[in-house]
Amino acid sequence: MTLTDHKYPDRQLASWLLVCAGVILGMILLGGVTRLTNSGLSMVEWKPLVGIVPPLSEHAWQETFDKYRLFPEYQKVNRGMSLEDFKSIFLFEYLHRLLGRLIGVLFLLPLLYFAWRGHVRQGLMPKLVVLFFLGGCQGLLGWYMVKSGLVDNPRVSQYRLTAHLGLAVAIYGYMMWLAFDLLFRSSPGRTVARPYAQSSRWLVGLVYLMILSGGLVAGTRAGFAYSTWPLMGDSFIPRGLYAGTPAWLDMFEDITTVQFNHRMFAYLLFVLITAFVTLVYRAGIGGRSRLAVTLLLLALFGQVVLGISTLLLHVPVPLAAAHQGGAMLLFTAMLFASHTLVRQ
Repeated sequence: MTLTDHKYPDRQLASWLLVCAGVILGMILLGGVTRLTNSGLSMVEWKPLVGIVPPLSEHAWQETFDKYRLFPEYQKVNRGMSLEDFKSIFLFEYLHRLLGRLIGVLFLLPLLYFAWRGHVRQGLMPKLVVLFFLGGCQGLLGWYMVKSGLVDNPRVSQYRLTAHLGLAVAIYGYMMWLAFDLLFRSSPGRTVARPYAQSSRWLVGLVYLMILSGGLVAGTRAGFAYSTWPLMGDSFIPRGLYAGTPAWLDMFEDITTVQFNHRMFAYLLFVLITAFVTLVYRAGIGGRSRLAVTLLLLALFGQVVLGISTLLLHVPVPLAAAHQGGAMLLFTAMLFASHTLVRQ
């Protein structure tokens, strides 16, 4: 370490980014619970500033409930719902939005402090500004998603839901990568690791696409369609795949096709990641990379168990939330493995 390195408290910056990433992870999981409990349309207004204050009196609660009753979800799904029942679904969405605001504060205030003290290395500040900008876009995208369920059909668009989830995961992934960069300095590359470094990047992308596939399953409620495994109903390849017009649209909108594609994607990833870990082991790559791929393999097997259990038990809320958490754990492990190989 040089004398100038003491100016840059990289570990403090990394800890701050990891805390922010942890809160984002919590927000992703809470968003999943909000969807699973059908709470996402309970707040029919978007108030970025004054919306931080919930209803504090019985009169305020009644006014909020009266606004909700004007929209399709109450009229078509929850007609006759009591005020007490409304409070329970409102709480999930309120906490989800509150956590989003908290992330903004947790990110912006330390960022301004580190910048003021000159503790941010050259080249890092633009990346941090991009993260803050993406966070603002995520808030707008969240409201854009909610609006899709406030018109005629009391279901949010699976396209907007998947985009909202995808941007959250992208922000989380980028933040984790920057934290890894600050924690783990690059070391002279070993030629034996280079082929696996490029493969690991592709696998990060595939795990990310798998999560987006899960967003489509959630948005179309395709997870409830077939509670059997390894068969879908009475066959491995169900009838009606890509039977719509145009056929390609079924991969986004047809329940059977959406769930089938999600399963096939899971099988593909299981094979590819298992093969990747095996090859890294056989190549004799040690140190942090070996630890990383071991954690990756554990996360993979854990996610397989959670996914199958969620299907067989017909998507119970705690298990479905754990499955979403498992997907994020697998994504994190894949990021860590990729970072160790790329920077080794």
